[in-house]
Amino acid sequence: MNLKPIHLAYLFLLSFNFFSAQNPIVPNQGLNDPHIHIFNDTAYVYASHDKSKENKKFIMEDWWVWSSPDLVNWKKRSVLNPKDTYIGKDFTRCWATDAAYKNGKYYWYFSEGNEQTGVVVGDTPVGPWKDVLGKPLLNSDLTPTHEYDMAVFEDNGEHYIIFGVWDYYIAKLNDDMISLAETPKKIEITGVRGPYNTDGSNKEMPSDDKPFLHKYNGKYYLSWGCFYAMSDNLYGPYDYKDSVIKEESFAEGYNAPTWPNGFLQGRHGSFFEWHNQWYYVYCDISQTGNRYFRDSFISYVHYKANGEMATIRVDGVGVGNYNANNTIEAEDYFKSEGTVKIENTIGGFSIQPQHDGSYTVYPNVKGLNDKNSIELQVIAREAAQIEVRADSPNGKLLFTCNVPKNDIYTLQKRAFDIENIENIQSICFVYKGIKDKSFTLNRFQFKN
Repeated sequence: MNLKPIHLAYLFLLSFNFFSAQNPIVPNQGLNDPHIHIFNDTAYVYASHDKSKENKKFIMEDWWVWSSPDLVNWKKRSVLNPKDTYIGKDFTRCWATDAAYKNGKYYWYFSEGNEQTGVVVGDTPVGPWKDVLGKPLLNSDLTPTHEYDMAVFEDNGEHYIIFGVWDYYIAKLNDDMISLAETPKKIEITGVRGPYNTDGSNKEMPSDDKPFLHKYNGKYYLSWGCFYAMSDNLYGPYDYKDSVIKEESFAEGYNAPTWPNGFLQGRHGSFFEWHNQWYYVYCDISQTGNRYFRDSFISYVHYKANGEMATIRVDGVGVGNYNANNTIEAEDYFKSEGTVKIENTIGGFSIQPQHDGSYTVYPNVKGLNDKNSIELQVIAREAAQIEVRADSPNGKLLFTCNVPKNDIYTLQKRAFDIENIENIQSICFVYKGIKDKSFTLNRFQFKN
């Protein structure tokens, strides 16, 4: 076996960039095709890298890893150069990647253009990396499709690799994570749609490249960009459902420019969960104006009662931070324990604490220096109390909201004076007096 070390001298020679961003998460760097994984309570994005704002075609000379403790502040941690893999030379088609962890090792899978997939192995989420195969894991004649833009999915301790364009294939990985345990199987999708196939009539390009798999509440979700299908079985068949991006998704300044086939094209990315919250991280060109120099955005994901995903919001605020001048939706928390999201009667989502001491955390609320009250939109079937604390459920008590029982059976606004608030404050709502789903919080807003 060819063990090829990938030196980490760059970890010391690079002038590491550190970004505190909203959307894009790492602006003006060409970070794209993002897959986010949570390892050791830290977010790591494994991504492709567009070389320059001046690109007139896709020029991608290496792969990147960035990390964040909060989805707001990002730091470059690792670079994988193609000449330190079996490719063995400079290369300009370093396409999409994904990563996985098993038995104390981290596995970073990478696309050799639109033809093959390789893998490197490390002891940490950022390497150092070794090409332990010295050849592709997925070679170009394995299936009738193209063996690139893969995703790796874990289910009950087993790992699977998914890949392809137009048609997708799935295969279980062996325990070594660098070989296939079975012949890849084609995934069937009924009613498939995509950016080139809006009405189902394009049989040559029915879906897209860059498949991804995730699981929520016992259902499997196969996605290609912002389109997705659902199944009760990992291997399918999958039923096409929808796109999570629609015309109404966009805040002003984020709906254009876009790809030649419209805003649904090119949304490569991944879905992930952290602290009881779901997210979608995806490519965007609204801020660069160049389809060959892409950014990565993150949006909250909320699931309807039938398991389908609601339309996401595409804006510059992003996730994990909040503007005190705007209404804050309660379901857009960064961290939660003991709460569930529920659909409400006004067309959105609310949260419902399940027991005494349940909490939600909203970090980095900015612009509070001129605010003197908070307005909550609630349903309280019994009187309840919200302790507003700094940072966490055990943090300093800032003030308390004593919410009376509703006098009507609909969402009501309740205002409370605020105290001890700094201009930028991370706040935690701790819910007290909760009895059998007796309290619902829809949104809140700080007032002058």
